[in-house]
Amino acid sequence: MSKADEIFIQNMTDILDHGFSDEAYPVRPHWEDGTPAHTRKLFGVVNRYNLQEELPILTIRRTAFKSCLDELLWIWQKKSNNIHDLKSHIWDSWADENGSIGKAYGYQLAKKSIYPEGEFDQVDRVLFDLKNNPHSRRIMTNIYNFEDLHEMRLYPCAYSMTFNVTGDTLNGILNQRSNDMLTANNWNVLQYALLLHMFAQVSGLKVGTLLHVIADAHIYDRHEELVRKVIAKTPHKAPKLWINPEIKDFYDFTVEDFKLEGYEFETLEEKIPVAI
Repeated sequence: MSKADEIFIQNMTDILDHGFSDEAYPVRPHWEDGTPAHTRKLFGVVNRYNLQEELPILTIRRTAFKSCLDELLWIWQKKSNNIHDLKSHIWDSWADENGSIGKAYGYQLAKKSIYPEGEFDQVDRVLFDLKNNPHSRRIMTNIYNFEDLHEMRLYPCAYSMTFNVTGDTLNGILNQRSNDMLTANNWNVLQYALLLHMFAQVSGLKVGTLLHVIADAHIYDRHEELVRKVIAKTPHKAPKLWINPEIKDFYDFTVEDFKLEGYEFETLEEKIPVAI
């Protein structure tokens, strides 16, 4: 069993057995038929992944590795807020007629600020500090910009990263206000594990630990039976991650510079309903 499977199964079991149901309360999300999308939730879930041991990707269901990576590069490398720059269709329902998701995600990372060393956007500042001041305790990003929320098609869910170097090892904390555990939990974990791998490689550091802090970890009401089926499946060993060792600049990475070796996974035949 991979560590990601173990953590995921424990989280899901805890939510199903001990989670709070908001069925008696008004909620914003709804299903396509207009029915309110209620959840069962836990507050304050914290998970730790040792990236030196394995890549945290589920095997009890498939996580779409290339689409996951493509979205990460869309946000952090292209710093885009337009779905025409994205190969998958996961953001289609949130985009306007021009393909924009508003002043969200990549848009926020691209905004520049003035520092004593010059002008940087959020990504370039992290990369600068990891190379020039790696033991700083100020290496972080935040895309939950209150002044721009009214122009975002969706408020950021995974909204901040704190990067911390211990010796020669890069660690990170991903803060997430809300996590749809069935559809997005491992997607987010895998993305930010890969981001740490990339930042470590181009900064001459070793990759270390990803800490994932979730304020509201929830399972939607129409997902509960699917969750029970997923966590009952037989886990496999985690696959091996290969990253092109020739890449020394973060902006040179492409999806083709990453490969999974020995990724075995269980399938989920049912279509997962999406709350909007």
